[in-house]
Amino acid sequence: MILSPSLLSSDFGRLAEELAALEEGGLSWVHWDVMDGLFVPNITVGPLVIKALRKRSKLFFDVHLMIERPERYLGEFVDAGADLVCVHAEATAHLDRAVSEIARLGAKPAVALNPSTPLDVVEYLLPKLHMVLIMSVNPGFGGQSFIPYCLDKVRALRAMVNERGLSTLIQMDGGVTVENCGELTRVGADVLVSGSAFFSCPPYGQRHDAFLAAAAEGPGA
Repeated sequence: MILSPSLLSSDFGRLAEELAALEEGGLSWVHWDVMDGLFVPNITVGPLVIKALRKRSKLFFDVHLMIERPERYLGEFVDAGADLVCVHAEATAHLDRAVSEIARLGAKPAVALNPSTPLDVVEYLLPKLHMVLIMSVNPGFGGQSFIPYCLDKVRALRAMVNERGLSTLIQMDGGVTVENCGELTRVGADVLVSGSAFFSCPPYGQRHDAFLAAAAEGPGA
């Protein structure tokens, strides 16, 4: 299991220090929530912030674009240092084109699905995708509660990936905690995004260890 802490719940006044603390705590990924105030109500960071912090961190930058028509800015985010760029299926009319462009630019392509968006939206794209992000809350705000039916969605996606013999990663984002991460990995999640449940419990190394141990034990252990 890979843990990708969401900087949305970090101290925005100390982002460089937060990234350094994540590295020191043994984390390898970090999740950037990019919001435009249109696709979701909030506005967060853009490529200039990511570019400035890229120089300060060796972490894998997992960049989640919660923005309308993301194809307009793919080049800017890759140039800023995104290792992976995730676009929402609901935010673009030309999903295949956007995915192909991310790969052409040299980043790993991923697609996010809102809780009620069906899996068949990405079925034919799976061979092109490094990762599929299953949103387990409605996007736009941190600290929300996990939506239970998303477990069935991950089970179905895991079966779809395995049946095709693919290596596509499955990420879950929303309401992820130490208490439920064992169940999430058991149903098929490879990468977990955690915001408030992670950053509210420093030191980060110990919190990371707690997530890893819980994921390994599984539910009810």
